[in-house]
Amino acid sequence: MKITILNGAFEDSGTIEEYLEKLVEFLSKMKNEIQYFKLRDLEIKQCMGCFGCWVETPGECIVPDDTVKIRRAAVNSDLLIFASPLILGFTTSILKKAIDKMIPIVHPYFTIRAGEIHHKKRYKTYPLLGVLIEKEIDTDKEDLEIVRAIYERVAIEMATSLVFFDSDEKPPEEVAYAITNH
Repeated sequence: MKITILNGAFEDSGTIEEYLEKLVEFLSKMKNEIQYFKLRDLEIKQCMGCFGCWVETPGECIVPDDTVKIRRAAVNSDLLIFASPLILGFTTSILKKAIDKMIPIVHPYFTIRAGEIHHKKRYKTYPLLGVLIEKEIDTDKEDLEIVRAIYERVAIEMATSLVFFDSDEKPPEEVAYAITNH
């Protein structure tokens, strides 16, 4: 399986960083092809909402940055994993910026999907989505339900589905097994 992982941690500290390194190791041992992006090491500019990716350069953002690599890896993957510590109850802003810059993978035209109006697909297939989070000290069930609900909405807009939502509390080998056998 081809898996792309977007690490939204701001710094090389905290448990999510070590966890992801172990997860990548286990997934690789299980014969998966992994592309791993530490978003903090990439140049990711803010989406300006200019619609240039739909009108001027269809499928590509007109603001050059490293998200072109992320989009290409994602659309050529079987699974796209968003990984992030929670900060003030949600994933990091750098992960949000990367997700915003995924808009060129869909068309500006609309269709009905899941009983709602969403953008039409640009590609025949899209990767399934997964979310892996590092909880805060005070993270509760309601916080997790909110984060999960938002990423379920992201999945619908990206013409796919959320196949797993988990935290780094489970052993990485268990999560690797679940990912590979979903």
